Amino acid sequence: MDNCMLVKKPSLNLVGISYSGPYSTFPDEAIRLQNDFMARKHELNDNVKSAVLFSPYFGNEVFVTYWAALETHHMSSVPSGMVQFTIPEHEYAVVTTTNKRIGEGYEQISAWMNEKGLKKHEFALAIEVFFVDAHLDEETVELWIPVREAEE
Repeated sequence: MDNCMLVKKPSLNLVGISYSGPYSTFPDEAIRLQNDFMARKHELNDNVKSAVLFSPYFGNEVFVTYWAALETHHMSSVPSGMVQFTIPEHEYAVVTTTNKRIGEGYEQISAWMNEKGLKKHEFALAIEVFFVDAHLDEETVELWIPVREAEE
């Protein structure tokens, strides 16, 4: 668990598209959503800050809402079908993995959080961060799990 760490991340202004549905549709719908969004990223013009793909998500025992988004400068208007939102600054438990080993990454960060006595912040968004490289079949992915202070 050498690649797990606690990191404070600044707020993120994102523009993207989302999918909501049952967990049983994943990862296929997540991959489709990301591909659809990346095919439209040119619509954001010069507002994009980096090529890193952010996929914030939240869910309950049945459904999940999953985003494909890019960090942008604040835009006065966004392309049709896209939404702009800001994720506030948070402290995250972070693990680095790959798109082929995301499940293992979640197992690793969960075990590390338990070992450190960290609890997931239930009302904050977890984020999958994809370092997109069209030349690679296996891309680097960071999993950001928002944490809250331990209850006294």
